Amino acid sequence: MAEITAAAVKDLRERSGAGMMDCKKALTETNGDMEAAIDWLRTKGLATAAKKSGRTAAEGLVGVAVAGTKGAAVEVNSETDFVSKNDQFQDFVRTVTTLALEGGDDVEALAGAAYPGGGTVSEKLTANIATIGENQNLRRVKVLDVSEGAIVPYVHNAAAPGLGKIGVLVALEGNAPVEKIEALGKQLAMHIAAASPQALHEDGLDAALVERERAIATEKAAESGKPANIVEKMVEGAIAKFRKENALLSQIFVIDNKTKIADVVAAAAKEAGGTITLKDYVRFQLGEGIEKQQSDFAAEVAAAAGA
Repeated sequence: MAEITAAAVKDLRERSGAGMMDCKKALTETNGDMEAAIDWLRTKGLATAAKKSGRTAAEGLVGVAVAGTKGAAVEVNSETDFVSKNDQFQDFVRTVTTLALEGGDDVEALAGAAYPGGGTVSEKLTANIATIGENQNLRRVKVLDVSEGAIVPYVHNAAAPGLGKIGVLVALEGNAPVEKIEALGKQLAMHIAAASPQALHEDGLDAALVERERAIATEKAAESGKPANIVEKMVEGAIAKFRKENALLSQIFVIDNKTKIADVVAAAAKEAGGTITLKDYVRFQLGEGIEKQQSDFAAEVAAAAGA
C-alpha cells in the first residue's frame, strides 16, 4: 500500500475540488494513483474534472509568433519559474519561436536548426543550461498557416511580448476583411485559453480520452440502479455532452455564454460580408501533461543531516 502523504491529498483537493477526507479515501482506494483517484471521485459524484487538469507541473515559457499568414507556438521548459524571468531564457524562447516559423511541427528538426550567431538551437540550449545553471528542454512546437485570412496569436498573462504560460494561435481562413478576421480571432483565442478545448471537431477528440470518460459514466450510471436500457441511454447522453463541451466548434462561447463557436464564426462572416472558416487552433499550456515530482523539504533536510 502506497503511503498517502498530506501533499498528495492537497494536490488532489486542488485538482478535483473535493473535500479533504474524500481525497484521502480516493487515494487510499487507488493506492496513491492520482489520475485513478480523480476518476474514483468522479464516479462518486465528488469531483467534476473532465480530463487531466490541475496545476501545470513544469516551469518555463510558451512562445507564440506570427509572420504573414503563418504562426508558430513553442514550449521550452525549465526547472523553476525563476528562469522564466531571465532575459537570456526569454530571448532564447522568442528566437526559437521565430525560427519555428520557417519549419514545421518536428521538435528534432527545430533543435537542429541554425541559431543566429552560430551553432544550432540544441547547442545554444546546452550553452544556456551551463550559464543559467538549470536544466532546460525544448518540448514541443506547432505551426499553423492559411492561404488567405489570418493567424491570430494570444498569450494569457504574458510575461513578456509573445511569451507566457498559456499561448494560443487561431487559424482563420477566408476572404473577409483582415481586420474583421483578426477581431474575431482575438475573441476566439481568449475563449480557447479559458475553455481549453481538446479538439476542433467532436470527431477529432482523442479516443482514449473518450473511453476514459465512458468508463466513468458507465460506473456512475450503474450505481443509479436503473434498468440496463436506461443506463445505456444515460451513458450515451453523458458522452454526447462530453463531446460537445470539449470540441471547440460545439463549445459555448465564454463571452456571451449562449452561442456555439461554430455559430459565432458564421455570424462574424455574415456581418463581415465574406467567408471565414475556423481552420485550426493551438493551445499550449505550460507543463500540461507533465507530473512534477513533489518533495518534502523538511524531510530532505533531515535526511541530509543524517536524522
